[in-house]
Amino acid sequence: MKILVCMKQVPQKDAPLKLNESGAWIREDVSYEVNEPDAYALEEALRQKEKHGGEVVVITAGPARAQQVLREALAKGADKAIHLEDNGFVGMDATNIAKAFVAAIKDETFDLIFTGLQSDDYGYAQTGVIMAELLGWPHATIIMEIQKSDTGIRVKRELESGFFQHVAMPLPAVLTIQSGINKLRYATLSCDLKTVPRIRGGRAMERMDYDPEGGNYLPVTQRETGSTLIVIGVIMLIAAAGFALFVGWDRRGGNMFMQLLFGADGLMALVLIVWGFVKKKNQKK
Repeated sequence: MKILVCMKQVPQKDAPLKLNESGAWIREDVSYEVNEPDAYALEEALRQKEKHGGEVVVITAGPARAQQVLREALAKGADKAIHLEDNGFVGMDATNIAKAFVAAIKDETFDLIFTGLQSDDYGYAQTGVIMAELLGWPHATIIMEIQKSDTGIRVKRELESGFFQHVAMPLPAVLTIQSGINKLRYATLSCDLKTVPRIRGGRAMERMDYDPEGGNYLPVTQRETGSTLIVIGVIMLIAAAGFALFVGWDRRGGNMFMQLLFGADGLMALVLIVWGFVKKKNQKK
């Protein structure tokens, strides 16, 4: 079986956290580690490979520091790694991360995709489920046991109040793995020194949008900042012109203050429009 494991780098649980300058997320100068639920997903993938043969590929998205997650996975026994390297992935929502992963593997064939149940930072618990929806594959969550069968797999799901559910599923499928499903192994130093050549870089993708006509996921910018600035500038320009016509431009009418105000508003609108076009031009490069 060929298994893809989606992994994430998260701040260490005991790391002191401070907000960044924008107040939207934490500062980068903290210690990072492998997301614990993803470590269990990797371990289960390696055990399935040992039982049934095949290949384990790991993928992560994030800045250059996230490559450490892949190094650890390769040192533990993964065969290949894919790194979607871009600072724009930091703080990105689960939907767009899932779209980026799906786009990155569109030319490959997998029997199973594993993710951890959730991430230790945001805790969305949605990436695996959304990937299954985008791929059109069956999926199951909170997996405690996986058994291969002639027709696919049979999984054991953890429910509430100590109950479990056993589900038979065809392949390919997406599974989100529960923490504690197995005992984690350690990487060896000799294996860790051989990991670098097996990391494949992916094209930077900040956000992926679905193209209904072509049926593909197209890379675009995290947000069309340039278009937004242009729209705001045009609205401000129209508002300034409308108010100017309404109040009038006759200096003898005592509207000098309003004229200056509308003039400043119009100038700011033009600045935003020009800035927006510059942004769009830079985004196309």
